[in-house]
Amino acid sequence: MIDLRSDTVTQPTEKMREAMFKADVGDDVYDDDPTVKELETLAAKMLGKEAALFVPSGTFGNQLSLLTHTKRGDEVIVTNDAHILFHEVGAASTIAGVQLRPLESFGGRYDIEKLKNLIREDDIHYPETGLICVENAHGNGSVIPLSKMKEIYDLAKKHNIPVHLDGARIFNAATALNVKPKEVAKYADSIMFCISKGLCAPVGSLLVGDKKFILKAKKNRKLMGGGLRQVGFLAAAGLISLKEMVNRLNIDHENAKYLANKLDLFEGINVIRERLDINMVFFTMDDSIIKEEKFISKLLKKGIKINATECGEYRFVTNNDISKDDIDYVLKCIKKII
Repeated sequence: MIDLRSDTVTQPTEKMREAMFKADVGDDVYDDDPTVKELETLAAKMLGKEAALFVPSGTFGNQLSLLTHTKRGDEVIVTNDAHILFHEVGAASTIAGVQLRPLESFGGRYDIEKLKNLIREDDIHYPETGLICVENAHGNGSVIPLSKMKEIYDLAKKHNIPVHLDGARIFNAATALNVKPKEVAKYADSIMFCISKGLCAPVGSLLVGDKKFILKAKKNRKLMGGGLRQVGFLAAAGLISLKEMVNRLNIDHENAKYLANKLDLFEGINVIRERLDINMVFFTMDDSIIKEEKFISKLLKKGIKINATECGEYRFVTNNDISKDDIDYVLKCIKKII
């Protein structure tokens, strides 16, 4: 089965499976799992921060950050297309007790003047601006330049507001920008990144920041039900993700561009080229060519899984389990179907 739905569907490598089988583990709630400690130390070092914390998922990590940075009743600024706003089940209001204030953006890029206007003044009628969130790489395929991230970070520091980076795909962003991941991370006070998105680990994300923040987050993780026991079995796969899999992401990016260029040759398919920074290809196709449900079902019969459209757009995601030969087969099937 060729699965283009997401880079979350990647299977753990044989090396990961062996490492998980042989992992040296302890009880992480008691702080004595050596493998998860090694993973957290490596994650913090790679992102240039003091400490890190293993969490079950990206959504968990983002919501844990909101809970740790803010107090109930605060306002959190996000872009109108942010994962935190769009795909996390309204958790911010339930878990942290904060309200999200969205600002229209293009691919996660704030208009700095509009962002300035969203920061609350000291007024009895207003909530306090407790946090500004940034997403890089963005889930719509865009990468935010470091100059933009610095602009946002400098503004936040001027107002003494922390910045959280939803860096689920921060290694994709760093690859696209041709910089070290710590160069992206330095413009945020906390960063969440996933080892299960494109890096092939079966489960898990990391939250990084300074020691004080991570210590507070660790207690909040327990509150949220994320205190795990022999988590070293999962951390063992994560170590391979960070040591090996981050170095091959350029292949996924190149395959995505190859796929996009070939799809662009089909009459009636319109690839959104300005959002082709990482391993995602977004395109539109009119129902007059083929109905969406029929397109999905016919591809599935050919052994190809895709998602339904979102906001009228298809998204194909390349990953470690998708080769160039697989892409050629997909293109051949699409040509025959339409």
